[in-house]
Amino acid sequence: MSKQITGSEIERLIQLLAKMPGLGPRSARRAALHLIKNKDRLLEPLSAALQDAGAKVVECSVCGNIDTVDPCTICRDPRRDPSIICVVEEVGDVWALERAAAVKGRYHVLGGTLSALDGIGPDELNIASLLARAAASEVKEIIIAVNATVEGQTTAHYLTDQLRDCGVSVSRLAHGVPVGGELDYLDEGTLAAAMQARRPF
Repeated sequence: MSKQITGSEIERLIQLLAKMPGLGPRSARRAALHLIKNKDRLLEPLSAALQDAGAKVVECSVCGNIDTVDPCTICRDPRRDPSIICVVEEVGDVWALERAAAVKGRYHVLGGTLSALDGIGPDELNIASLLARAAASEVKEIIIAVNATVEGQTTAHYLTDQLRDCGVSVSRLAHGVPVGGELDYLDEGTLAAAMQARRPF
């Protein structure tokens, strides 16, 4: 029989949930209450899933993705083009690109972006391992797929400089008008980027 939840255990659950992205104290309280009310259907399976993830999920020693095997499933996949490496900031970016089936090659997760204000320099990111991978004879192209933020663009410029002598082609994601987007609803930065990245029809 499962142990009854006490007030202090509920408070601990709320505090832990509040540390999740997108959950503040109020949302965490609502989520905790929902989990407790649905203990058999949600709380206990979630607890078991978290324990399994904590025990089995590892970081890929090649690309930095997370999986239950090392190297990860993507790095092991023989159908992937080993000549292309797509560089992303976080594991969530890998998942987004995989949902879109947009990348035929492999990935490299930096683990963040360069940020002088936060004290994050090149040594705090997976940049050295990227340069080592880029130096492999099979690698022909590095796609820098970082966010269009100040930190993302700073990181992209730094990587481009570092990769200049590796003998690989370096490309980046296009920025501008999204598919289905209407000009009237776009911000000035997006419109400016779209205009600068214009191409022949």
